[in-house]
Amino acid sequence: MGALEKPVFSADDFLAWEMQQPDKHEYLAGEVFAMVGASDAHVTISLNLAAALRAHLRGGSCRTFIADMKLRIDAAQAFFYPDVFVTCSAADAQSPLFKREALLVVEVLSPSTAAYDLGQKFAQYRHMATLQEYVLIDSERVAVDVFRRNAEGRWVLYPYAEGETVALDSVGLSLPVAAIYEDVVFSRGADAEATQSGASTG
Repeated sequence: MGALEKPVFSADDFLAWEMQQPDKHEYLAGEVFAMVGASDAHVTISLNLAAALRAHLRGGSCRTFIADMKLRIDAAQAFFYPDVFVTCSAADAQSPLFKREALLVVEVLSPSTAAYDLGQKFAQYRHMATLQEYVLIDSERVAVDVFRRNAEGRWVLYPYAEGETVALDSVGLSLPVAAIYEDVVFSRGADAEATQSGASTG
């Protein structure tokens, strides 16, 4: 995504402005960024995980959201559209336009956003006191990285590869890596290991 040639907005100005726009935008400290389209693999991975989370959490107080719901981070002056996130907050249930108290956030990596998602974006997400896990899923090869906040408040990396089962402790879900990549068609030039996964290579 790229910065738009727009005046610096307040958070409230951004909300009002974006409601009039045909496309989605993210917001960080007064700057507005246009969202770009995602690849087939990116969208399939997001749907696979969102569907698994929704089925797992059905009937409880937790809700799973995909890329059309904003997540507001007041301490970072930010609005983001995570690929997938989960909130169990009663306050969030009463907030129709955005949520504030996610406990699980998932971003699916693409070549243009990988560095940002791991660096600056993760730094902003960490401002959320409710966040317990931040998950990065590669859309070009089989690789899932789960960053989990420990009892001391430090973030610990738990990487998962082909043939393993991902533990999402924040929501009590264990999910095979193959299920996350089900029906994924990797782009030409993806790592050879991807063709050996449970994903479809077309």
